[in-house]
Amino acid sequence: MSESTATTLAPQSGSTSRKVPRIVILGGGSVGLYSARRLRRRLGNREAAIVVVDPRPYMTYAPFLPEAAAGSIDARYVVAPHRRALKGIDALQGKVSEIKHAERTVQITPEEGEPYWITYDHLIVGLGSVARTLPIPGLAEQAIGFKNVEEAIAVRNHVLGRIDRASSTWDPELRRRMLTFTFVGGGFAGVEAIAEVEDMARDAVKHYPSLSPEDLRFVLVEGSRRILPEVSEELGGYTLEQLRKRGIEVYLSTFLNSCVDGHVVLSDKTEFDSETIVWTAGVKANPVLQNSDLPLDKMGRVTTLATLQIADAEGNVVPDAYAAGDCAAVPDLYNPGMFCPPNAQHAIREATHLADNLARVLRSAEPTDYKHKNIGAVASLGMYKGVAQFLGKIKVRGFLAWVLHRSYHVMAMPTLNRKLAIMSGWTANLLWRRETVALGSIHDPRAEFRAASVPPKPRPEQAAPAAAPAKAEDHSAVPGAEVKPSGASKADDTSPADGTPSEVKPG
Repeated sequence: MSESTATTLAPQSGSTSRKVPRIVILGGGSVGLYSARRLRRRLGNREAAIVVVDPRPYMTYAPFLPEAAAGSIDARYVVAPHRRALKGIDALQGKVSEIKHAERTVQITPEEGEPYWITYDHLIVGLGSVARTLPIPGLAEQAIGFKNVEEAIAVRNHVLGRIDRASSTWDPELRRRMLTFTFVGGGFAGVEAIAEVEDMARDAVKHYPSLSPEDLRFVLVEGSRRILPEVSEELGGYTLEQLRKRGIEVYLSTFLNSCVDGHVVLSDKTEFDSETIVWTAGVKANPVLQNSDLPLDKMGRVTTLATLQIADAEGNVVPDAYAAGDCAAVPDLYNPGMFCPPNAQHAIREATHLADNLARVLRSAEPTDYKHKNIGAVASLGMYKGVAQFLGKIKVRGFLAWVLHRSYHVMAMPTLNRKLAIMSGWTANLLWRRETVALGSIHDPRAEFRAASVPPKPRPEQAAPAAAPAKAEDHSAVPGAEVKPSGASKADDTSPADGTPSEVKPG
């Protein structure tokens, strides 16, 4: 729609002619989905119309991304489809491109078609975060993120694909490059990702006679002096010890300086080649917030009160606007001067509290402050391994921590069918082991069709005589095997004119 059309849609003086107030929720992630579901339970259809806007038609449960990358959970069950999870709620698929709260309008850009504007009476901002990248040479061209399910599955297929190719490669330098996997970032996302993927890769190479687990090289790069800052130093140290026992190289107080063409250069002058670079080094608030008239802090987050109402730096409430999750600076009342950390535990609880507060306001009641003392943290380190910390004192490690990790997150996963599907998948993996097959072609499914569609080159009227092949180093179909060409004698080990080996002897 045009700008003039948007102006006519905007309510005058903050009022609309609608009989039922419209609540627009920006973002269909944890904040969007949980707040929408809670509002629908609190408010009937005659009390509010609820609209969720997101470019994806589903919510991604981020804590399960490492297990999805490792093949422990089917990718379909790491997401909750909006159409199924948001009963009685409208879902618009499109990207939020501009917010004009003073006019109560939001511009939405669909994947196809022209941008359009919608109006609202109350706004919830749950746009989440994006990967926080740095201007490192080669990073944008070489690295893979780890923020959504598409990236997690891409990492899985990429790692297994490198193992497939390396098993048929004779060049030792190329093989070493293929089997070197680099993860940047030592927080929960990075540690869980490298631990789960390494566990999967070690399991996968058992099916390759030409490879051994010792051929795999996993590298974790962390800029601070420790990993897993979300848990105690004791558990962080235990995790570091366990990773190193598994052969994972961990570089602390080290930064990635460059990765041009897969050549990794670290700040401590370490250099190596790696075809796999996974970036998990932090997040930042969704940059679309810069295209809004909402108050932001220095980190680009929407500033809020403890009631989750959006407010400016002086504490003045912005009418009819709320925010929560990774894109919001929510005061942590248990730690004065601090803000609630950007994790799923807080996002889900903030979402439900926000919905309750908005329902109170619509019924002329006062909103309440969001308070949540961190219960603890759980992390998976691969199959049957994990760490957990509760109430700051109870520390668990090993198998029990792994069980607690799975139990906590499967209960937090929305919709009953998703919970049951995940648990049944876990049970199947225990009985028959997980599948370790690469499906890298799904990322470009038309590649083979395009190649088949290229017309063949015209044949010359008379083929030129083949030149005598130069003598080259013998290779076989299996690395380490000896190729003996047909017609070769002990005295003369040259290949026939067509260069085709006729006999393969395993070395």
